[in-house]
Amino acid sequence: MNILITGCQGQLGSELKALATPSDFCRYFFTDINELDITDARAVNQFVQENQIDVVVNCAAYTAVDKAESDLGLCERLNAIAPQYLAEAIEKRGGTLVHVSTDYVFDGKGFQPYKEDAPTNPLTVYGRTKLEGERKAMQACKRTVVVRTAWLYSTYGNNFVQTILRLAHEKEVLGVVADQIGTPTYARDLARTILQIIAKGIRPGIFHFTNEGTCSWYDFAYAIVRFAGIDRCQIKPLLTANYPTPAQRPHYSVLDKTKIKEVYGIDIAHWTESLKDCLNRLQNN
Repeated sequence: MNILITGCQGQLGSELKALATPSDFCRYFFTDINELDITDARAVNQFVQENQIDVVVNCAAYTAVDKAESDLGLCERLNAIAPQYLAEAIEKRGGTLVHVSTDYVFDGKGFQPYKEDAPTNPLTVYGRTKLEGERKAMQACKRTVVVRTAWLYSTYGNNFVQTILRLAHEKEVLGVVADQIGTPTYARDLARTILQIIAKGIRPGIFHFTNEGTCSWYDFAYAIVRFAGIDRCQIKPLLTANYPTPAQRPHYSVLDKTKIKEVYGIDIAHWTESLKDCLNRLQNN
């Protein structure tokens, strides 16, 4: 089996690269913009056909949520058009696409965990382009698995955990939004799950994956600082209204993970346990 992983320099792609184990039965191709421009249909098709790719895992995306509000063109090419090109190319091979999406496809106005078939209503350019990418991918390749996730962090790249750690060392008081509720997702756990999905056999459709439990960004930041043993910084709750941003954030974006647990038989760690693992890895690096 030949597996192409795009966006290999991002958080999820880096975790997949760290966890994937090549064998006589499995070969991985890790690419980012320098190796493969996924917004170039001809280049995508040529790469997939020449390397006889069986599975594409698309980790590449435009994820600068606020910047996307004024950068529709590039955001649409990366989040909507590129998944279509990948899906069309792998469909010709009779292969599978695993496409990573987001909780931002929902408006966040509910109060119950969102199931896969819940009505979508993205409020941002980022959310709209990611939803369009889901649809284009599933239309172009009948063996597409969409995995929606949220609040992603890891030991790689820039993310909320690493930002809070840096600011907590610089400031005595740190204000964090307390009225947006969701679930942090350790990219390493998501990477393991994607590899399990491939190993256990693809079942096309939409699935949700985050860690277990729920919290606010304030709760998340509080846990990061306390688990890291940073006593000098006090975390204070803020309201979204006091912290305006170009892109509107969903107030409640907890994802229901019943389907992925039942279909693939996976166990999911609580977000606090995964956070501790991430912090341990950061401290030991």
